[in-house]
Parts: sequence; structure tokens; C-alpha cells
Amino acid sequence: MATYAFSGRTRTGQTVSGERQADSVDNAMAQLRREQIRVTKIEPVKARAKDEAKPKIARSSGIPTKNLAIFTRQFSVMIDAGLPLVQCLDILGRQEEHKYFSQVILKTREDVEGGASLADAMKRHPRAFDNLYCNMVAAGEAGGILDTILKRLATYIEKNVKLKAQVKSAMIYPIAVIVIAAGVVGVILWKVIPTFAQLFAGLGAELPLPTRVVIWMSNSLVTFMPIMIIGIAALSFAFRQYYNTHNGKRVIDGTLLKAPVLGIILRKVAVARFCRTLSTLLSSGVPILDGLMITGRTAGNSIIEDAIMSTRASIERGETVSQPLAATKVFPAMVTQMINVGETTGALDMMLSKIADFYEEEVDTAVAGLLTLLEPIMIAFLGIVVGGIVIAMYLPIFDLISKLT
Repeated sequence: MATYAFSGRTRTGQTVSGERQADSVDNAMAQLRREQIRVTKIEPVKARAKDEAKPKIARSSGIPTKNLAIFTRQFSVMIDAGLPLVQCLDILGRQEEHKYFSQVILKTREDVEGGASLADAMKRHPRAFDNLYCNMVAAGEAGGILDTILKRLATYIEKNVKLKAQVKSAMIYPIAVIVIAAGVVGVILWKVIPTFAQLFAGLGAELPLPTRVVIWMSNSLVTFMPIMIIGIAALSFAFRQYYNTHNGKRVIDGTLLKAPVLGIILRKVAVARFCRTLSTLLSSGVPILDGLMITGRTAGNSIIEDAIMSTRASIERGETVSQPLAATKVFPAMVTQMINVGETTGALDMMLSKIADFYEEEVDTAVAGLLTLLEPIMIAFLGIVVGGIVIAMYLPIFDLISKLT
């Protein structure tokens, strides 16, 4: 049924206008004639006008993973309780605090009401639901186990959130200490040291080498501050541009994986994410080739992604999973051996889940050890830097006091 806008006159000469739904223009005019309306103008309502009348979804860079995890967990509970799908989406959409995500959920409900499957409706919102999410939902709908799939998805997302938080905690502490140290040293060199330099110049004292070095650093900071800021901004821009290239991404990601302490943690995180993602997909009924494709795209490291895609290509040629994974020399030997056992016993998804559990615990231990190691090192670093500057500025005063006595 199409909608037609019309204008016309009644038998009394009164001007009227409005809309009628009909299969064609002729049927619409027939309806109006039965209502004793003489049509002067009739045309289909433009699709654009309909679209403008509907609320538009505001743009957003993405949805917080925590919100997605809560939504998925609540969705699985509602489906398991037997609530209709449309009603679940309506309730979750209205109670969601994140404005963009709320609009996405409600639009998904509209699409499902219009006859689309849940997976297809979610695929229309890639910023909210990625390929992994949509493929698992599709597998759940096809197998009639949507509640079980949503529970697995919720568990996967929650573990992924925890894993990301662990990596952030390992990175934030040293970066924060370095930034604070740089700020403190910058303020001292910018504001405090020039006062001491004027005092020493007025006294005509002979300055020792450490003091002269600190005063030179202060003068350089004041003189070249604009150039330094521009240089740092340019280096940051050049780094981002280089990382966006194919070779640059692989050089930087490879260097990070080879870093002394951080590289070990990042490798364990990558292994845990790979095993958890592939295990979740395989246990949900997603074919292994599709699972490896999705896992590679969500690996978070181009070196790991290349290894996974190389393994996928080998499997297409008829090989097993463990052999090409071992040939890449990216994954630890223990991982490939356990995957081989899982393939042999026909329980690959369960074996991958156990490997993910093991490496997530390893990440916990590694992050805790790194933070324990970094704390005294950073305190000593701050003490040496700030204490060295203070001592260098007081050396001439000590010399003057010794000469006066």
C-alpha cells in the first residue's frame, strides 16, 4: 500500500487536503470520489519526506564495550525467560543510558518488526555490532539457541573488557609517571632555574659543570620551547601516518612484540584473545574458515593477523590448524601442541577455551609483576632527576659557604 497526498474540494466548495493509502493512484482517487471529494492534485508521498519524519540516529564513534556487555547479558536473560524478541529490544532500548546505543537498539527493533532477522538488523549498525557479534547471532538464530549464544557472547565481551583493562593498567602507570616527571622538570627549568642563574651571575661565582649543564638546559627550554612543541607534534603526526601504512604497521607491531617485558605481555594478550574468540565462534556453530577470518580482523596486531590469515589459507588447501600455526613461529609451541590435541580429539573449541583461560591468568600474573617492578624503578627515576637538579643548583652555594668559612 502506497501513501498519496491529495488536495481537492468538497461538494460545498470547501478546500480539503490529506493523505490516503491505496494500491495505485486510480484506487486512491476512487476512494476520494466515494467521499464526494473532487481531486485537484494527487501525488505519491516521497520516501524522503517519510525518512525526514523518522528520528535519525546520531553519529557516534562507537559504543563503550561495557555497555555492550551489559546489553548482551540482559538480552540473553530475557530471551531465556521466554520474552518475545521485539519486546526484549524495546525494553533494553528504552532503558539504555547511552543515547546512540539506545537509538541503535530501537532501530534494530523496528527492523525486526519489519520482517528482518536479528542478525541482519544488527549488521546495519557496524559501529555497534561487529562481524563477530552478527555472525554469532546468525548462528544462534539458525540453530534455535539464541539465548545460549548471547550468554557466550556476554562472557566473551566481559573477558575481553578485563583483558583490555589489564593491558591499560600496565601501560598507564609508567606513562603517567614519565609525564608527571617531565612536567615537574619542565616547571623547575622554566621558572626556578632562571632565578638561581641570576643570583649566581650577580655573585660572580664560578659554576661547577653540573650547574652549568642545568642552566644551559633551562635556557634551551625557554628559547626553543615553540620549536620543541612543533617538533613533537610533527613527529606524532608522522608516526601515525607511518603506522597507517602496510609496512609501517607491521614494523611497529613486530617491534612491540619483541620488546623485553611489554612484548611478552602483548604476545600473551594476543594468544588469549585469539583462542577466546575462535573458541566462542566454533562453539556457536560458525565455520572455522569464517571464524579465522573474523578472529584475524579482531586480533589487534598485524603480525598476529598475518599469521592467522596464513593459517586460514593453509586450511583452505586441506591442512590442519596446528601445523600452519606452528610454521608461522608467532604462537608459542605449547599453544600449537594443545590445538593439535584438540583437533585430534574433536574438541578444538574446548581446548581453545582452556588455552585462553591459562593465558588470561598469565596476563594477570605478568601485569602484577610488571607493576611491582616498575614502582621502585619509577620512584628512583624521579628521585635521581629532581634530586640531581636540586643538588646541581646548590653546589655553587656550598662552594661560597665553604670559602666564607
